Amino acid sequence: MKSIVISILLALGIQASAQLYFPPLIGNNWDTISPQTLGWCTNRLDSLYKMLDDKNTKAFIVLKDGKIVIEKYFDTFTRDSSWYWASAGKTITSVLIGIAQQEGKLKITDSTSKYLGAGWTSCPPDKEGKITIRHQLTMTTGVDYAVPDWNCTTPACLKYKADAGTQWFYHNATYLLLQDVIEAATGLTFQQYTQQKLISRIGMAGIWFDGVYYSKPRSMARFGLMVLNKGIWNNDTIIRDTTYYHQMLNTSQNLNESYGYLWWLNGKPSYRMPASIQVFNGPLFKPAPAELLCGLGKDDQKLYVWPSEKMVIVRMGESADANSLVPLSVDTLIWQELNKLMCKNNVSVPEEIKEEEDEFRIYPNPASGQLFYRIPLQIGSASLNLYDIRGRLVRSAIKDEQVVEGVITLDDLESGIYTAKLQATNQVWYKKIVITK
Repeated sequence: MKSIVISILLALGIQASAQLYFPPLIGNNWDTISPQTLGWCTNRLDSLYKMLDDKNTKAFIVLKDGKIVIEKYFDTFTRDSSWYWASAGKTITSVLIGIAQQEGKLKITDSTSKYLGAGWTSCPPDKEGKITIRHQLTMTTGVDYAVPDWNCTTPACLKYKADAGTQWFYHNATYLLLQDVIEAATGLTFQQYTQQKLISRIGMAGIWFDGVYYSKPRSMARFGLMVLNKGIWNNDTIIRDTTYYHQMLNTSQNLNESYGYLWWLNGKPSYRMPASIQVFNGPLFKPAPAELLCGLGKDDQKLYVWPSEKMVIVRMGESADANSLVPLSVDTLIWQELNKLMCKNNVSVPEEIKEEEDEFRIYPNPASGQLFYRIPLQIGSASLNLYDIRGRLVRSAIKDEQVVEGVITLDDLESGIYTAKLQATNQVWYKKIVITK
């Protein structure tokens, strides 16, 4: 009886997998399914398209069960136009590291020096030797972030700041060097390895240039579909190492709960942002599903993978807000519109819209010249500090038992992302602030 039950479950599993559609490797044929067929509130489509257009989007694709539900292009951009993934392309590198490991070319626990040689940083030799490929994948190498160029990969730019594994910072240079690691481990150029192990197997079309991946929007959708299907494209298993796949898409360390192996994870208790050392409470973006897996890049390049709903969403384009330096600014808007389109009524209201209900208010945001704050009277004595992206204290204010409002002058501060920290006796609040000139 037990064997019969197992056979039935296996059969059901095979049937469920078969329901996921994969487009042909060659050509533009791709099955579609209409929003009406899915029972979506199609009267919300115009609102979605307007928001995307207003936010400088070039391409937007939604897949459901592998089929195209939405494919929209703006201005002169078309299905055959190419665009850069920016840091969303880190997800490709993460997958390729996993493939290299399953082929026995490397181990992520190996010291990076094994592949780049001693002296690839200017850290003390014993400190450098403790940096592993896994530290590069998780942004925990410990190299100093107080340098002018976070893309500089020369040893002089890679200085010791902390022991590997004890510091999280979104340092692009140590990520870029993973491409050199793969080349040293495999004997192929990074482009060749990408072509052989990924592009040719899932029908992508793209190229690496100066460490950044460029492709058509549908190629990003193909990559997301492969990840959605647990590393399998149709009947071709791209990622055989299921342990690595699981680690890649889950919290990889205790310094940033919202980061896996170069993937961003929604729905975690806290997160850190690129170019910041501050910890913020709550998920990356509230209206999005908690299980969402994300590839996020400069100028709001987005790859979302939603496992339980078997959905993949792609957004390519210019920065959504020319006046904003916050890389997560458009995600909330996208998911508000998608929730409405999918007739979901339990849309979370983002913190920025609930200012009147908030315990701690600091405004406007973005700010220029002056920053106003309001602290509820019941909080009592508290300190309010403003930090720049490198964690340096740039402004302070003290609230006594009676004062609830105040102003902070910003005249001599540079444009950028800052963190406001309100410290009370038994509670701490953090808010992201963008300061512009």
